[in-house]
Amino acid sequence: MATGSVCNCRSQAAWENKLISKLIVNYPIEERGILVGVVLKGQEGLFSLEDSLEELASLSTTAGVTVVGRLSQRIDEPNPATYIGSGKLEELVSLVAELDADVVIMDDELSPRQQREIERAIGNEEVKVLDRTALILDIFAQHARTREGALQVELAQYEYRLPRLTRAWTHLARQAGGRAGGATGGVGVRGPGEQQIEIDRREIGRRIAFLRGELEEVRVHREQYRARRRTSHLPLVALVGYTNAGKSTLLNALSAADVLAANQLFATLDPTTRRLELPSARTALLTDTVGFIQKLPTQLVAAFRATLEEILEADLLLHVVDGSHANAREQAQTVNVVLDELGAGDIPILVALNKSDLAADAAYRVADSIYDRHMVDVVVTSALTGRGLDELAERIDSTLMNLMTPVEVLIPYEMGELVDLFHRHGIVNRQAHESTGTLLSGRLPRSLAGRYRDYTMSK
Repeated sequence: MATGSVCNCRSQAAWENKLISKLIVNYPIEERGILVGVVLKGQEGLFSLEDSLEELASLSTTAGVTVVGRLSQRIDEPNPATYIGSGKLEELVSLVAELDADVVIMDDELSPRQQREIERAIGNEEVKVLDRTALILDIFAQHARTREGALQVELAQYEYRLPRLTRAWTHLARQAGGRAGGATGGVGVRGPGEQQIEIDRREIGRRIAFLRGELEEVRVHREQYRARRRTSHLPLVALVGYTNAGKSTLLNALSAADVLAANQLFATLDPTTRRLELPSARTALLTDTVGFIQKLPTQLVAAFRATLEEILEADLLLHVVDGSHANAREQAQTVNVVLDELGAGDIPILVALNKSDLAADAAYRVADSIYDRHMVDVVVTSALTGRGLDELAERIDSTLMNLMTPVEVLIPYEMGELVDLFHRHGIVNRQAHESTGTLLSGRLPRSLAGRYRDYTMSK
């Protein structure tokens, strides 16, 4: 059978290596790119077209592409065949030839058909046509350093590339050949056989299923880790924010950690947790999470589910905002939208307006335009210079304290371990020794308060 003969001639490992090399876009350092942005009339987002293209340029630079040209268009609705209008497509084709571009990058996600039609119009197989999703996936592939991160990125890439396989190989139009009638076939039994693309699709489907299984094991392992962490009853503070807002630098500054911090988009993908010693001498856990961005690819949200679940476990969200950025307000709103989509909109939040060393005067104006500061605590900080970090630590401490449950309990003397547990994880405001036990008044973490329910003093 033709299919069997093709599959038997290469090992699974060799096929996977070949497939990965085709699916992952590798950018030469000197690759030249043209950016194309489109805004639909009446559907303008948080970012202006110009600001969105500027962000796409930063993403391109991070991926190793030198931006040599830009095009933009405002249209009523996207062209179903080419996304942009026919006139703008002709302009793009001319610009690619004029600037000797190697890659065209669209600021929105293209359908497989739209990608093929633009490639066909350009008429040069050496020129790649990518969209924002493919670009972000490539950056994630560059920055994935752990097994979990690599699995998540690979799954997202396969799911994105699967409908676009016709661009991945030049041999996909080949056919395995009909051999049902023997070595030479015969009248009525010779046929076109099975196209190579169908074989590859099945193999990719198997690989996707394998990766999902591996990530499910990661999810189970992470849940076991969370369960062990819950037994410590230490409060969890999750750092969230737009990419390159300075979350990792702030994590390092607050917890004396040595997490990679770089002035580039998506420098950190994998969640990192460190102990944070609070001014009250209590301890909390501080977790850095992957940065958000506008038009976040749905494949990434799905693939990074196990990682993003860290946010849902948090007692407090520390929203890090780049107060120096011209689009700080839009970036912060984007983060809030994503948090709502993840189901984290009700978790208490504290805002750190970071990078005040770059724009100290603008920081509070940014805060006033993003949040009602009577409802949300905002601290102006600079993780680089240390400005506001002591105040931020105090705000984290006081906020976590306010989130604890006030209790007054009478612990029997034979239950002395509960008294010790109260002292280790709670706040003791008053302690007295009664005839039947130890009277404790103070606050406990919500996760721990239930254990003291039977000893609560009646009012």
